[in-house]
Amino acid sequence: MITVHHLENSRSQRILWLLEELGLEYDIVEYKRDPDTASAPESLKKVHPLGKSPVITDGGLTVAESGAIIEYLLDKYDADNRLRPTEGQALLDYRYWLHFAEGSLMPLLVMKLVMMKVPQSPMPFFVKPIAKALTGKIQEKFIMPRIQPQLLFIEKTLGEHTWLVGDTLTAADIQMSFPLQASSTRMDLAKFPNIARFIKQVEAIPTYQKAIEKGGAFTTL
Repeated sequence: MITVHHLENSRSQRILWLLEELGLEYDIVEYKRDPDTASAPESLKKVHPLGKSPVITDGGLTVAESGAIIEYLLDKYDADNRLRPTEGQALLDYRYWLHFAEGSLMPLLVMKLVMMKVPQSPMPFFVKPIAKALTGKIQEKFIMPRIQPQLLFIEKTLGEHTWLVGDTLTAADIQMSFPLQASSTRMDLAKFPNIARFIKQVEAIPTYQKAIEKGGAFTTL
């Protein structure tokens, strides 16, 4: 039996969605974030030394990292390759988006989140304007000039077909769902209607909704 060690409001939500898409039975062990730091609890380190989520166990195997988990599950349980192409440009595009999510987009979104939270943190009143100005400048000069081209590229891709790798849902879309949902909470996507449409598509899929029901209310941090 597959067990998902599921941290609330985390990337592990998309692993639940993948399992629903594959029609697999699984158990959930839920972990709550620290209310002050939003960090995962120390108990998660009993499953994997880094104490990060998602992590799954399947029999005697423990698999961590979203991309690695996705590839493991597809290798073992998607014999018909329903959720990934098998050849040609579609396979290359699939691999690109599968790794782009965590390799390119999420690091910048995490940096943006940190810069947004720093001015809200407790600090002497006379320091707050300095912190706000500094983090604002970092976002303006470093983070956003790197995020914008990525969003434009995604927008163009989604303008060419329904999903990121053509007109059929793949696991790359599942992997990309979290950073795009996170983007929508950290910036105005009014100029990116195809990304907004992608998010709505994702959230309307019955298997996604079932994963949300099982994993609990989901709000990207």
